[in-house]
Amino acid sequence: MSAKKNIVTQEGYQKLLDEFEELKNVRRPANLQKLKEAKEQGDLSENAEYDSAREEQREIEGRLAELDELIKNVEIVNTEDVDKSLVHIGCSVRVLDMEFDEEVVYKLVGSTEVDVMNNIISYECPVGAALKDHKAGEIVDVYVEDSGYHGQYKILEIIPSKA
Repeated sequence: MSAKKNIVTQEGYQKLLDEFEELKNVRRPANLQKLKEAKEQGDLSENAEYDSAREEQREIEGRLAELDELIKNVEIVNTEDVDKSLVHIGCSVRVLDMEFDEEVVYKLVGSTEVDVMNNIISYECPVGAALKDHKAGEIVDVYVEDSGYHGQYKILEIIPSKA
């Protein structure tokens, strides 16, 4: 069984690589030093520093494994060869929430790049999926099953990606 492709923007791919390198070349060696120092203190059975360093080691190694798997199965979206008149992964889109008469700008990205607090949403989430492949001026129905929200967004502008 092959792993699911991890669709990301070029920016998202670079962030994955940067995090992997930071963990591997900075945090892991620092953690190994902490473990060494904690072991030198003697009895490990009641050594809080050792326990803390071991927990940190588990987190680092777990995240490294997760990042390795994501990177191995990455598919970078080529934002150069897309129809710029349509909402697509990597672009931002300014919409009017017709229910609340409020403008919002969303950036569509792959699922590992999401930052909801900054309106960076996955193309797979209900809002992203509703907007994807539509043009400026169109009105799309948005239904969010978990919350029961049902509304309409008018696409005001498609802002191309910078990369």
